[in-house]
Amino acid sequence: MSSPIYLDCNATTPLDPEVNDVLFHYLTEEFGNEGSRTHEYGARAKQAVQKARDQIGAVVDAKRDEVIFTSGATESNNLAILGLAAYGIETGKRHLIGTRIEHKAVLEPLEALEKQGFEVTWLPSDVHGRVNAGDLRDALRPDTLLVSIMAANNETGVRQPIDEIAGILEGHEAFFHTDAAQAFGKEIELLRNPRIDLISVSGHKIYAPKGVGALILRRRGYERPPLKPLFYGGGQERGLRPGTLPVAHVAALGMAAEIAGKNHEKRRKRCREIKDAALAAFASLSPRFHGRQEETMDHVLNLAFPGIDSEALIVALKDLVAISNGSACTSSSYTPSHVLKAMGYSDDQANEAIRLSWCHLTPEVDWEGLAARVRSLR
Repeated sequence: MSSPIYLDCNATTPLDPEVNDVLFHYLTEEFGNEGSRTHEYGARAKQAVQKARDQIGAVVDAKRDEVIFTSGATESNNLAILGLAAYGIETGKRHLIGTRIEHKAVLEPLEALEKQGFEVTWLPSDVHGRVNAGDLRDALRPDTLLVSIMAANNETGVRQPIDEIAGILEGHEAFFHTDAAQAFGKEIELLRNPRIDLISVSGHKIYAPKGVGALILRRRGYERPPLKPLFYGGGQERGLRPGTLPVAHVAALGMAAEIAGKNHEKRRKRCREIKDAALAAFASLSPRFHGRQEETMDHVLNLAFPGIDSEALIVALKDLVAISNGSACTSSSYTPSHVLKAMGYSDDQANEAIRLSWCHLTPEVDWEGLAARVRSLR
């Protein structure tokens, strides 16, 4: 029996073949510890890690020493947010700004600081899943420590107005962090704005393995953001993230970043072709789209067919496609999407939503067949 076509790339992507080759090379042949300074195995491992820093930095115009390796975007988000807490207390800057459409890996660290006495201003989203940059201007205060707004939403695929936000923050001392798990390597220009201080990256969203990511810390002049580590036990990663680096995963992430930088336009074009075919097939079903398509990344559709519950639809389509109805990080105990609720949808409406996400490696999809199956449920 053939497997269903995988349409859940926002949850995780397949390994790129070239990335796979790099991963296994450093797992099986160049297996040294990059912290071993007394022999050639360690030296070659260190070279691989430094190359990966260059490859990742090049995607967003960052320098080698501004790339810190982590286990993924969740850890990067926690380090970026919680790592600033001590500085905020020292300087009396206890005001934070976030949005209710963020991934839980941003929401929960902000909420944790809120419980510790920090004040958080939560910017609203409009019904299309986009933050109004003007609301940020109104929320900024002299004691604002951090603004954390994602580059693109993991559920809806909606790009946020990062350039406008960066422009508003010019001349203000607040640090600007963006969770770029879904955008890194895909929305290239979006993340090259030098006003973005902290960028969270996830390997398994750009065809690298799970379990590796990065936090990019842009310097202001000669000063990097004043983060404190979340745990201790070594001086690795400039003292910010102790522990032996997984060289194979780091090298694989570097290769994935390099390929993404080279091929993002070709990949985008292929993803747009898939999206256009999906939109054409679904048009007669009058779906409700969550997000304006011109503001949404080309590899994502979040939509609902009114009157059809998402769980029932996923079961009805499971022999054809593998899809989801929200973030993989919260799917073990399904509740209505906090993102859609923040956009103004009711529980019932949120429970109708499904997310389709594909990539340049996705085979041809029988969109007309999918549409026919949906039509049979009405």
